[in-house]
Amino acid sequence: MAPCRIRLRWVLWTVVLGLCIALLPILVVLVARTYTTRVSAAAGLALRGQSAHQWVIKTAQPTALSPQERQELKEALKGAIRLQTVSFSDKEQNTTALAEFEPYIRRVFPELFSAPFIQHEVIGEYSHLFTIQGSNPQLQPYMLIAHIDVVPATSDGWDIDDPFSAEERDGFIYGRGTLDNKNSVVAILHALEFLLRRNYRPRRSFYIGFGHDEEVGGKKGAMKIVTELESRGVELSFLLDEGSFIFDGVFTAVKKPIAIVGITEKGSITASFSVTLAPGHSSAPSKRTSIGILSEAISKLELNPMPNLFGHGPELMMFEQMAPEFSFPLNIIMANLWLFAPLVGRILEQVPSTNTLVRTTTAITMFHAGVKSNVIPQSANATINFRIHPSQTVEQVLKIAEKTIDDNRVKIETMNAFDPLPVSPWDDQTLGVQVFRQTILDVFPDVGGIVPGICVANTDSRHYGGLTKAIYRFNSVIFKPDDLPRFHGLNERISIESYEKQVEFFFQLIQNSDIDEQADPHRDSHEL
Repeated sequence: MAPCRIRLRWVLWTVVLGLCIALLPILVVLVARTYTTRVSAAAGLALRGQSAHQWVIKTAQPTALSPQERQELKEALKGAIRLQTVSFSDKEQNTTALAEFEPYIRRVFPELFSAPFIQHEVIGEYSHLFTIQGSNPQLQPYMLIAHIDVVPATSDGWDIDDPFSAEERDGFIYGRGTLDNKNSVVAILHALEFLLRRNYRPRRSFYIGFGHDEEVGGKKGAMKIVTELESRGVELSFLLDEGSFIFDGVFTAVKKPIAIVGITEKGSITASFSVTLAPGHSSAPSKRTSIGILSEAISKLELNPMPNLFGHGPELMMFEQMAPEFSFPLNIIMANLWLFAPLVGRILEQVPSTNTLVRTTTAITMFHAGVKSNVIPQSANATINFRIHPSQTVEQVLKIAEKTIDDNRVKIETMNAFDPLPVSPWDDQTLGVQVFRQTILDVFPDVGGIVPGICVANTDSRHYGGLTKAIYRFNSVIFKPDDLPRFHGLNERISIESYEKQVEFFFQLIQNSDIDEQADPHRDSHEL
């Protein structure tokens, strides 16, 4: 028996040694990729004083706001919040408040409206377009956009009495629009106002566009601004809109705040799902009713979510570039998603805030049926909103929904739909990328990384694809874990400190955009 045990032990050790030798190359690759990712990330953050592609970003004039200016910018935002520029639907808006916005900004930003090289136009009755003429017409212009309309809000559930009061409490300004998106509107204007007071004249021309109906599709605002610019032959080097944030504490395993710049946004489908059958009296119900059939169909969609597509879109690049900021062993996993993507995808789908990154989401938002307690209704109708993962299309999502329901009694009618937006470039040769990296580091030196990501909501920027392929979505605001439910929800607010940083961000960005080299040497520049 002893020789058999010795032989068995020798066989086991041989197998173990063989496995170690076989796995050694994989281990070497994992460690090497982790180290390479860390070096690449460090190089990407080391931009002060030098840039790739021979960009020459000159040292910007520091913000250095006076106490009076800090008070002024705070009051300017409060005044804008008090204008109830609510979009209820694409057919119903508070046009009275929208009309009041122009005289308000004329009063608050006198330097901006008196500068001879700045032209202001009202587009589509309530939207605004500013043309800022730079001193060097050979440099291709860029554009900053935001929107002035907000979603409805009632006082129920808020910590303040009136969600349009802009009440200041414990270092925060509360009110509808403080995060979405009047903060960006007023911050852009105030940054330019402060620069003008310091006798600043930009070298590179740029545009500012504020849509008045972003919350209901942007057809009367952003789309008309785009039409106007296209008629003038405008081509942009890059465009910046609202979108992602500087996330602090949102990714629990990440040590430092991470600035995520949206390089695409999810597509969307709003569809009506309906069932129509013969009505009847509740005393003699049929075996199946319109409500029962539709409820079963909706339940199938909820119980069978769209496929997990983690690793098939830009989210892969986002987590790989974040890898150095994860603690061990997550840093190795994130740096090697070529191997661990299926595992990471399964983990991310467990939480709603990260599940939206890995798949097309399904949200049942409305359900209508019945007219009386003793009448079996003829029809039942539900509205579902899908937010489409960048690797899918409208057609693919609808086919999956039909296959999941597998019932021809359920009729699907698309009310509004568009595919995910094209992915914008994220490289050292792109002007916007260099400007954003430099500016974020100027204003937020403690960020651990500046990475590309997906904007899971929809913005006005999707209408600007004909003017530039370099569209970015970034809100220069610190985003905490408890901020997510405030969007379109209760107690929307922004800290005064965070808002001051947002003004500083645009103050620096406008200066940092005055780069000497053309954004794209292969394209003709556009002269305003």
